[in-house]
Amino acid sequence: MTTEGEELAGWARMLADGTRATVCLALLDGRAWTATELAKVAKVSRSTISEHLNLLVAGELLTEVRQGRHRYVKLAGPDTAELIEGLAALAPRRTEVVNSLSAVSRRDAFARARTCYDHLAGKLGVALADAMTESGLIDWSDGIALTPEGQAWLEDLGVEVESRRGRPAVRSCLDVTERRPHLAGAVGAALCAHALRHGWVTHLPGGRALKVHGAVQELGLPTGVFRSLRPG
Repeated sequence: MTTEGEELAGWARMLADGTRATVCLALLDGRAWTATELAKVAKVSRSTISEHLNLLVAGELLTEVRQGRHRYVKLAGPDTAELIEGLAALAPRRTEVVNSLSAVSRRDAFARARTCYDHLAGKLGVALADAMTESGLIDWSDGIALTPEGQAWLEDLGVEVESRRGRPAVRSCLDVTERRPHLAGAVGAALCAHALRHGWVTHLPGGRALKVHGAVQELGLPTGVFRSLRPG
């Protein structure tokens, strides 16, 4: 086995554990979490979760944030988040059995619209990528790229795109529920922040799901792709 192969295998083993995978999926909301919070989500003890978190931090999948005596962890960055979402989308999905109206509502809300780290996902995220493609704002002929029309559209909306070294302007991220790409990268993050700031979407309590408001039409994109996104 080559050195590169050994390194890749060792890195993959970090995710080959249900508790560590659950932690990474929870952190897709982009927040920094405490060990106690993650232990509750993963349904393990505080000492057990600490061992897993130390491994993930050492493997550079997570980063540690300290504030006074408090220790928080979060995903290492957008590339890590997109990797986790993509792997989750490729994993075989079992039919989820729900036995209450509230469980159905949570499942549907998660599929309708949510955050994936710092960009929009679910039906909303995929619809946004489709509408931008239909309008000629992004081009898929050679990978994915923002067109001059797309740049002008962002400027007209007042969307501020933060350039960060090593992060592409646009990137596709395979959506875990739709199994189709939504928009990531610096532009995807900027659109998500803009939508939240202007109240086009708002966070639902208890997770990554978002409520979609009618104001999303202010994006000035073809409205047909948003037809299934009634406020929920």
